[in-house]
Amino acid sequence: MLSLHSAKQRGNGGRIGLAIAGGGPIGGMYELGALRALDEALDGLDLTRLDCYVGVSSGAFLAAGLANRMSTAEMCRIFITGTSDDAQFRTETFLRPNVDEYLRRVASLPGLYAQWGKRLLRNPRKAVRWSDLILRFGGLVPTGLFDNTGVEAFLSDVFSRRGRSNDFRKLDADLFVVAVDLDTGEAVRFGEPGWDNVPISQAVQASAALPGLYPPVEIRGRHYLDGALRRTMHASTVLERGIDLMIGINPLVPFDATRATPQLDEVEQVGLASGGLPAVLSQTLRTLLQSRMQIGLEKYPHQFPNIDQLVFEPNANDSELFFTNLFSFSSRHRVCQLAYRNTLADLRRRADVLEPMLAAHGVKLRRDIVNQKNRSILAGLDIVPRMTDTTARLRRALDDVEQFIASQRAVAR
Repeated sequence: MLSLHSAKQRGNGGRIGLAIAGGGPIGGMYELGALRALDEALDGLDLTRLDCYVGVSSGAFLAAGLANRMSTAEMCRIFITGTSDDAQFRTETFLRPNVDEYLRRVASLPGLYAQWGKRLLRNPRKAVRWSDLILRFGGLVPTGLFDNTGVEAFLSDVFSRRGRSNDFRKLDADLFVVAVDLDTGEAVRFGEPGWDNVPISQAVQASAALPGLYPPVEIRGRHYLDGALRRTMHASTVLERGIDLMIGINPLVPFDATRATPQLDEVEQVGLASGGLPAVLSQTLRTLLQSRMQIGLEKYPHQFPNIDQLVFEPNANDSELFFTNLFSFSSRHRVCQLAYRNTLADLRRRADVLEPMLAAHGVKLRRDIVNQKNRSILAGLDIVPRMTDTTARLRRALDDVEQFIASQRAVAR
């Protein structure tokens, strides 16, 4: 589903910004599929050379990669096909039990029990209330099921090789990673002045610290959580940067069971309540995130009337996506493929409106790509020659030279 706003008056700067929302591991894979479709279908759009990026939660992984000049093809080889010679993705890195915190919490049990015992002697009736017991012993419950230190280490390694950087200040484009301060509830944009000396890998770790799944991340003595707790996509971050075109991707929308074609036994056209608590919680999360984003999307055309805005989302009747576990990595290829085809279908349906809009920004819609209804995301993932760190840096430098020559020729015309 594509939401579109045409600028009332376009500038001639051609500056483009990208906003990528959160959505758990599966949301990140959906976004990767959508980005791959845009990369192939829009000639003149280089997703690794945009002017501004903002990433939230799982979207922060992708935004940081693109800002570091990692192509969508390379990220697909890392996360989907496993054919990359750059980095090796292992699900256990992202789903390692938070054993250290479990042990620390358990070690505090004797002290908590002693405090409760004293309270029981002073006021036996109040000490045995369920509310009091939960308050006293709630500290035994870990803040996250999984340990996210491995996530930070993985990203730090990837962003420290082949000419990439783990430093916001050394990137060619503006990158913002949003997280929320646990103690104040305020959003923090890592990458802006005052917060740009935090390593990108640590900022992404904090932004993706989904409550319950991962523990909060300590930075400068404070703790930070998933950036989606405040806003879903934080598109205003790029809209305020003086861009001319904003592209947004949001992977989570409420599921409309009344319009879905039953493909799974769980649906059976009897309503989501039959799916139990997981289905109810998933629909609740999607509805909350979507409602907040819709408020922003309704305001942005009035606040930024001269910026073209494109926001890509899944279809509300995608039962295949809804009944996939948000925290599963095993379905990443299938979800990527679904997003890839959905995005190509959106471009195909709105081609007549999109072509003149994109042309104003030097981008051309490739009809030969979008008209392939059964095109696979694997079609353009040719295996590239293996590279060492040195050859990768050389290739990056030659690409910079080629880009500079092309820009000078454009100015000369």
